[in-house]
Amino acid sequence: MSAILPGATIGIFGGGQLGRMIAMAARGMGYRILVLDPDPGCPARFVVDGCIEAGWDDSRGAANLARGCDVVTLEIEQISPRSMEAAASFCPVRPGGAMLAVIQDRIEQKDWLRKHGFPVGEYRAARSLDQVREAIAALGGRCFCKSATGGYDGRGQGKVGFAGEVTENDVRGAWEALGEGPGVVEQAVELEREISVMVARSPSGEVKVYPAAWNHHENQILDWSVIPAPISSEMEREARRIASEIADTFQLEGLLAVEMFVTDGGRLLVNELAPRPHNSYHQSERACVTSQFEQAVRAACDLPLGDVDVVQPAAIANLLGDHWIAADGSPREPAFDAALAVPGVRLHLYEKLKPRKGRKMGHLSAVGKTADEAVALVLKAKAAL
Repeated sequence: MSAILPGATIGIFGGGQLGRMIAMAARGMGYRILVLDPDPGCPARFVVDGCIEAGWDDSRGAANLARGCDVVTLEIEQISPRSMEAAASFCPVRPGGAMLAVIQDRIEQKDWLRKHGFPVGEYRAARSLDQVREAIAALGGRCFCKSATGGYDGRGQGKVGFAGEVTENDVRGAWEALGEGPGVVEQAVELEREISVMVARSPSGEVKVYPAAWNHHENQILDWSVIPAPISSEMEREARRIASEIADTFQLEGLLAVEMFVTDGGRLLVNELAPRPHNSYHQSERACVTSQFEQAVRAACDLPLGDVDVVQPAAIANLLGDHWIAADGSPREPAFDAALAVPGVRLHLYEKLKPRKGRKMGHLSAVGKTADEAVALVLKAKAAL
């Protein structure tokens, strides 16, 4: 395979904040960028050479994107198989459609992981109200229910059994949380923490595995994350091994984020996969020699992959639309100057036009001498907003 060198054009399925940050890294390396997104005011529009307004299932739009590109990558999983095929008829699409088809359906994803011997928690597929009821009973009552497709940041998800005995109303509520469609019912596990591991793999087969990130969620949305994760060297090696083997089994071309649970008993369980840059690695821009966004460009273009060693501990804290909304519901401007007065802190905004509660509008990043110090600084800056 031959590398796609600077001066070429990279296409991106998705113009959200991840597409925007891939594009910014690519432009710094001398590439031209086209994106496809259904939102004409998507965050990437302001930093790319062209934007095709089309839906994820618009195969004609996908073909038009790829027709003007040397390679296409993605920042979102919801691209339809037809659109992936249409784009692949004009240029390489990395990661590819076969891998995406497995990952974009949680039932298929869980089944694939179990089939290939990767550690996952107990779960059941559910495609009806009766199957949800049976799954919750079989798994002991305390469960998370997640829709098979779509859904992120807590959307398309529900939980039962955490407030006592499961009632019929709880079961029906779980079914409604799935959108009354197919989903997975997962047995709740006692967690010590949640981590993720990012793997980059080029079409030539070169692999780089980033150090694990430690992730903290609030209301099922990532609140903050830090690199390196404070875990033992043995667990770090095992987490990186699992992630690397998943990437190799898929024959990944691009990036793959592997979210994992660390149980109270010290076990690692794979939670979910994301074939793209990931929120928990935004701090790689400051923590690592090569950011995840530059690495996404290198992997898609079959360039030599960059060094992933940690230069300094770094943390991020997500900024949700809530920060732009006062208690009485009126608009307010966050005190960015106060946040930036905290040493080592930087501000990253995505140019989203409408703040909404729960919507990711940007993030803060901070560096420190230790992971704990980086987290403390970024949370201090967030509180100052």
